[in-house]
Amino acid sequence: MDFQPTRDQRDLRAGVRELLAGRYGRDALRAAVDGGCAVDRELWRELGAAGFFALRLPEAEGGVGLGLPEAVLVFEEAGRVLLPGPLVATHLAAVAVPGAAAGTAVVTAFDLGERGGPLVSYLAEADAVLGAAGLPPGEPVRSADPLTPLHRVTGGGPADVSAYREAGALLTAALQVGSALRTLELAVRYAGEREQFGQPIGAFQAVKHLCAGMLVRAEVARTAVYAAAVTAQAAAAADGEAEGEVAEAAGEIAAAKLLSDEAAVRNARDCLQVHGGMGFTWEADVHLHLKRAWVRAEQWVTAAEAEEALAAELSRTATGERPGSGNDHGRGR
Repeated sequence: MDFQPTRDQRDLRAGVRELLAGRYGRDALRAAVDGGCAVDRELWRELGAAGFFALRLPEAEGGVGLGLPEAVLVFEEAGRVLLPGPLVATHLAAVAVPGAAAGTAVVTAFDLGERGGPLVSYLAEADAVLGAAGLPPGEPVRSADPLTPLHRVTGGGPADVSAYREAGALLTAALQVGSALRTLELAVRYAGEREQFGQPIGAFQAVKHLCAGMLVRAEVARTAVYAAAVTAQAAAAADGEAEGEVAEAAGEIAAAKLLSDEAAVRNARDCLQVHGGMGFTWEADVHLHLKRAWVRAEQWVTAAEAEEALAAELSRTATGERPGSGNDHGRGR
């Protein structure tokens, strides 16, 4: 069996990269940071027209008709350029919320913290909250990421997004992978350009080790995300008939999220280390990747939840227990 992306998948990824390079390059990113524009409505509509949000909708319903393996490729590219906005929630809402698929509506979700806490991102920019009857009132709170504004909801409890949690975690993991790969590129490029003692700093063993570790983390996380997408797609095709396959997908998604969060955060930190004093400046993009990675690590599935899900999966594997017959910590999230 060939697990390499098909030609169509590679073309899809290249097309999305070209689109984002033209519409959300570094200049656009810095302008958004300086201007505080978290969601560009015009760009949002362009993404909708390109099929970003309707990627997994059936063609009969006006979608593209693709699956999770293609979706993670697209979200990986969005992660590379630090594209802001509730991308995952709007993508998941393509069926449920009018305008989400076309990009004419911005949809956010209760996806922060364990089981979805009172914090909601992009509430002021959103037209709807996934699973909620309307937009709840909220108070702005300080966010680590300048392009991920946060609100603490003050009225009512969080909407139930358990039906979307695993897909949301996988797509967020793909965003993290894109960021991890981008910080690797930034570190390697800077190590080849910056000179000390008459040679590029990339020639020094300590810097080589940092960059090599970044590559390993990013590629391991990317492999985990791709594998989880294939397994989850097969489980979805089985339509819940094969319980073991569905449980395996949940375990693989938890592992992918855990590895991707670690890769994004640690690669950003190591990239900062390679850049030295320059990495700590506002002008460098490294801090933006680190701050976004911190926020994403708390979305859909946290590290603690992923570890619980993996422990439950390992326990089932060791005891031969059927999914759903005991305490299934990895399900319903």
